[in-house]
Amino acid sequence: MKEINPAKKTALQIALMAVLTAVVVVFTLMFRVPTPIKGYISLCDVIITFSAFLFGPWIAAIAGGLGTGIADVIGGFPQWAPFSFLIHGAQGIIIALIARAGLKKGVPGDAKLFKMILGGVLGMLVMTGGYYLVGGFLHGFKPALVEIPLNLLQSGVGVVLGIIVSRTVLKAYPPVRSLAL
Repeated sequence: MKEINPAKKTALQIALMAVLTAVVVVFTLMFRVPTPIKGYISLCDVIITFSAFLFGPWIAAIAGGLGTGIADVIGGFPQWAPFSFLIHGAQGIIIALIARAGLKKGVPGDAKLFKMILGGVLGMLVMTGGYYLVGGFLHGFKPALVEIPLNLLQSGVGVVLGIIVSRTVLKAYPPVRSLAL
């Protein structure tokens, strides 16, 4: 496979971040289920996890954080936007770093399934814990408890589908490895 010019690679990575951010917005807004404390669950974690496994922590953090923040603002939940930016950004970083741990070359999609699952589970805990804390401060910690199983469901579906989609894309189009940061 021919190596990509570094300047062209940077431009492709920026474009990839923009596209993935837009896809996170779409997955967040299209499939929303309201929750009791004025929030919602969505399929955003599918794209965040996919991005973490294939493209690394920074692309996942930007696409996940910015995408969910934008979706909150335009979707009528602006009070959650800064928190979504931080929580989903951290989620993307954690998933990618754990899945990549010990890889000398390649992308997390090449990693052992165990590391992908471990990264996904730790990302689930970051996301669920982050929203529990924010929901607790905004609406009380007792009402925020209701969100825990809903957020675990959202992030669990995201991990499972993120693993499936990232491995499928990697198998179908191996050159995608060259876009990882």
